[in-house]
Amino acid sequence: MADLIELKVPDIGDFDEVEIIEVLISVGDTIAKNQDIITLESDKAAMEIPSSFAGVIKELKVSVGDKVKLGSVIAMLEASDSGDSQAKPADEVKQEAPGPAAESAPKPAPVATPTPAVETVTEPELVEIIPFAPDNKSGVKQAHASPSVRQFARELGVTLSSVNGSGEKGRITKQDVQNFVKQKVNAPAAAATTGSGIPPVPVINFEKFGEVKTEELSRIKKISGKHLHACWLNIPHVTQFDDADITELEEFRKANKDMAAKQGVNLTPLVFIMKAVVASLKMYPELNSSLSEDKESLIIKKYYNIGVAVDTPNGLMVPVIKDVDKKGFLEIAGELGEISARARDGALTAKDLQGGTFSISSLGGIGGSFFTPIVNAPEVAILGVGRHKMQPVWNGKEFEPRLILPLSVSYDHRVVDGAMGARFTTALNHMLSDIRKVLL
Repeated sequence: MADLIELKVPDIGDFDEVEIIEVLISVGDTIAKNQDIITLESDKAAMEIPSSFAGVIKELKVSVGDKVKLGSVIAMLEASDSGDSQAKPADEVKQEAPGPAAESAPKPAPVATPTPAVETVTEPELVEIIPFAPDNKSGVKQAHASPSVRQFARELGVTLSSVNGSGEKGRITKQDVQNFVKQKVNAPAAAATTGSGIPPVPVINFEKFGEVKTEELSRIKKISGKHLHACWLNIPHVTQFDDADITELEEFRKANKDMAAKQGVNLTPLVFIMKAVVASLKMYPELNSSLSEDKESLIIKKYYNIGVAVDTPNGLMVPVIKDVDKKGFLEIAGELGEISARARDGALTAKDLQGGTFSISSLGGIGGSFFTPIVNAPEVAILGVGRHKMQPVWNGKEFEPRLILPLSVSYDHRVVDGAMGARFTTALNHMLSDIRKVLL
């Protein structure tokens, strides 16, 4: 069995002790001469320490986190038969440099100069590295690059572990980074195999900027959030805005409010908006439809179930009022009040949330005017209602105060083009301006 050679830390400059941040070898590994075996990190740079000999690692003397200095033993190596096995560690060769007594000693091949011994100690090159598993068996590619190349890659947003190096010992050059970027720019876009294919938002430690408080999202927000995210990613949204004059509608509602209250219902503006929406959907049935699974056909529904967004303590919910076209204003008002109350109490059933053909999100009671509601797939359109307010409107002779209601209609542009979206919104505007048209 060949004698074991000590692999030691060479001269690493003006450092007393330097921490090991990576061990690139493990027992049983066969390594080549000048192959990097550990990585050290000082407060100034990272240093990769190469082996002075080729052979098989028999024992490791260090681990990640240890601090070493000049002469510290890294590992025990059984030299290979390539000629290195007859070599001695650098420290021993230095000690046996020729002197007066050594010249008289019989040696098969006396060492005439210390130059070969100096060559066995390779000066570590200062580089920046990409961290990976200590035993280098994690499958992450080791990236070797100078600080200037590293900075250049950062400026271009390139991860060096993805770049193949063409320099000495696989070093990555500036040209390698440039060629990598050119490849990516000219390559055809690949379809995402998982997730949405959208890069994640950077993770930030907000505590370093000030005090924070972490609260878990409610179950409803977690569920609805995933659904809304999918809707936003999969549906090409277009939003049409308009103003509806509801002066007469509001007068009619107030005139009948007390009568409705005697029957135990609250006659809100939303009741009239729901009936106006159904009348408009009958004129433009494409907005009361869904795309088929293969996206090749349009499934037009002959029923009119309107989902109404309800603000609850736990988040937004959208219960569905069924067959709105077959019910009167008071019946809808009663059902709307009852299902909204159950939504706020958390008493809705799965059936209450299913079967919608069109949705309405009314923020009028809170405030604001126009907004962009997200289509509630598999529906293809949704109405956003803002807060009505009195505005001066020119009647041809003078300005007169009119009650104006902001409307925002979002739709799936694969199904509804701009012209149809505008016509639907205009029809809805006319229905609300004169609610009697709903009866036609």
